[in-house]
Amino acid sequence: MAAGWWGDETPTDLIRRNAAERPDDTAYVTWSQPKGETEDASGSIDRTTWAGYDRLSDRMAAALLAAGLERGDRAAVILPDGAAVHAVFTGADKAGVVVMGIGHRAGPAEIAHLVEKSGARAIITGADHRGRPASDAVAELRRSIPALAHHITIDGPGQGAAISLDGKPAPSPDSVLSFAEAVDARRLVASELCLLNSTSGTTGLPKCVMQTHNRWFYFHQKAVEYSGLGSDEVFCVPVPAPFGFGLWTAHYTPTILGVPTVVMADFDAAALIRLIEAERVTVLCAVTTQFIMMLNSPVFDDHDLSSLRLMFTGGEAIPYQRASEFEERTGCTVLNFYGSNETGMLSGTRLGDPRSARLRSGGRCEPEMDCALYDPDDGSLLPELRGRGQPACRGPATALGYYDDAKANTELMTDDGRMLMGDIVEIDDDGYLRVVGRTSDFIIRGGKNISAPAVEDEVMTHPSVAMVAAVAAPDPVFGERVAAYVELVPGTSLDLDGLREHLASRGVSREWWPEHLFVVDALPRSSGGKVAKGQLKKDAADRLSAEEDQI
Repeated sequence: MAAGWWGDETPTDLIRRNAAERPDDTAYVTWSQPKGETEDASGSIDRTTWAGYDRLSDRMAAALLAAGLERGDRAAVILPDGAAVHAVFTGADKAGVVVMGIGHRAGPAEIAHLVEKSGARAIITGADHRGRPASDAVAELRRSIPALAHHITIDGPGQGAAISLDGKPAPSPDSVLSFAEAVDARRLVASELCLLNSTSGTTGLPKCVMQTHNRWFYFHQKAVEYSGLGSDEVFCVPVPAPFGFGLWTAHYTPTILGVPTVVMADFDAAALIRLIEAERVTVLCAVTTQFIMMLNSPVFDDHDLSSLRLMFTGGEAIPYQRASEFEERTGCTVLNFYGSNETGMLSGTRLGDPRSARLRSGGRCEPEMDCALYDPDDGSLLPELRGRGQPACRGPATALGYYDDAKANTELMTDDGRMLMGDIVEIDDDGYLRVVGRTSDFIIRGGKNISAPAVEDEVMTHPSVAMVAAVAAPDPVFGERVAAYVELVPGTSLDLDGLREHLASRGVSREWWPEHLFVVDALPRSSGGKVAKGQLKKDAADRLSAEEDQI
């Protein structure tokens, strides 16, 4: 706090201030696709003002107080993106309740695990969940988790939403005795645990990451410093709200700046393109798969996207050619921060960085994040912040660690107190950090480490490839071989020989050539929106096992 990175304010303070100074200005624009509409339909728009946002969060706080939750109790939240989920987060904050944020596409096993792990006493959902009444799904959940005492529903995307508590209309803030005094006494402060969210869960069940407001306020300051964000921005964030990328871009930074944010209940590339044009979006925040799907959309060139000034992306290796194409076709600048849900930002790219650095690296390490490299084999600290190693950091952006998981925290932390990333990186002589693979994302063929992101970057250059994921396929001789799962550009085809000929023409090392090619309609996604490589590795093993059985 003395260094100026942290403070005392929380989103509650900022929302109240925005509601007082600009009550009728838009806080959130929520796009949703009504049931029965086709993917290319226009969908519906809901607008929530700052005053409406503040009032809706008060109503949620009143429901939590009426449920009898104590300060520090947890409430699980499973909602699609929209103004409502942000109002729920803030309402819980006002009531002194810690949110367990769960991606609304999470499966039953993941939901049950996170609810039980967090010790949630209440669960907050929409009226429907995954095409069925939420009350039915919650009833099943409560049979196995009796500590889950209350079910709160919020029916609607924004400020007009109806709130129910255990099947009855929730009391209004005006009807709760000493509501204002209770909020002032119970509300969470900037430095304490306010939210739990999960790792993406691409392999196995996710862990719960402990969040504070202060870490995201620090992140906001760095985003402004690196990109020149101002008070005239319009954000568009199709990234799920409970996760780190979605938090700073949709819950914190726009609120601090007092600017509107466009969010989507469900991702749709064509709808996103139309929204950018209609709302004159200046800052897009999207993961790699999302902006590639936009580029692949047949309506991309039919709309005016000239309002875009910036796109923040990251969370995984960025395909250079597609990111360059996005810049050229929109005129915006692509930036990314390197880090994780646990570490926040470890490094970042700036407007002044050359394109090669912005799109081929994670930028330079932040001095105040006290970054270091470690030997991935024995965990020893490397002598300098150069060369190849496993990065780690400690500083104002890091989380509090994993909730109630001593073993995972031991694995997360180095002996000298830094928080490890799950990546292998190379840092060049100019200080730029480049991800060469995850510690679990190397394909080890005959003892040779092959970077899956590097393979993906090359396969993506084939004109028929719309999306790709490279994973390890088991092999009795080499241990592992490279398997590529691809989504194709509509109207095209691709076989393994054709892909290899293309890679050979580019001079790609034979070691990187896929030895198995699987064409799929759509790559599976985890709750966080990333490709679920754990599912693909299992699928590759199952396919090859079935082929052996037929021999």
